[in-house]
Amino acid sequence: MKFEDIHNKMLDYKVCIVIPAYNSEKTIEHVINSVSEYTLDLIVVNDGSTDSTLNILEKFYDKINLVSYKINRGKGYALKQAFDKAMGLGYDYALTLDSDGQHLAEDIPVFLNALAENENSLLIGSRSFDHPNMPQGNIFANKFSNFWFTLQTAKKLPDTQTGYRLYPLRRMKKMRPFTKRYESELELLVRMAWKGIRIVPVSINVHYPAAGERVTHFRPRMDFIRISLLNTLFCFLAVLYGYPSIFIHKVFANNQK
Repeated sequence: MKFEDIHNKMLDYKVCIVIPAYNSEKTIEHVINSVSEYTLDLIVVNDGSTDSTLNILEKFYDKINLVSYKINRGKGYALKQAFDKAMGLGYDYALTLDSDGQHLAEDIPVFLNALAENENSLLIGSRSFDHPNMPQGNIFANKFSNFWFTLQTAKKLPDTQTGYRLYPLRRMKKMRPFTKRYESELELLVRMAWKGIRIVPVSINVHYPAAGERVTHFRPRMDFIRISLLNTLFCFLAVLYGYPSIFIHKVFANNQK
């Protein structure tokens, strides 16, 4: 697809790209340049970076909408700021991708094509787990997350860990993550399932650099503990609120047909 075709489709559906960035000086310029080949509707959040990320972002002042603050608050907080910014600018959807270069801009048209058939749905990237450079820990973490997601929502997804997602902001209304770090994406996924928002997996490609070249800010011990505590809470809430909410939304949807 040509730039004009993709850009016009994003305008028609009111879609913007959202990139949360924290200490991404090695990759952020490449990510912005690659996304700019498809669209200029771009919001970048500088999540309190302490390296030269902000200096790099300021070079793109004419290409991006920049949200920046001095103290690192975590990915959940960055998404909240980006979603608020996007709705303030009149966007109905936000397509999020990471700043580490793992998500490929060439998959933007894939999401847009899927959106045409799944309006007001959450579209979530689904990776192939036979990639030669995929860390074994990622495979285990995804299976672990998939299990808990199914337990909490009675729904199955092939990949609940990817941050490459198209969020239906208008359908979400004021829903924003309560948690502030990596667990926020899991939180939003479960809460949207409880709200009756359809979740559709979309096949995507992914780039995994060699082990010594990877950029990650995931803290295996602390972040795993935070995610485990959230899963425990959600299992409890699923019984009191989640399953009844899913049932009510399903009955209401059937009555609308």
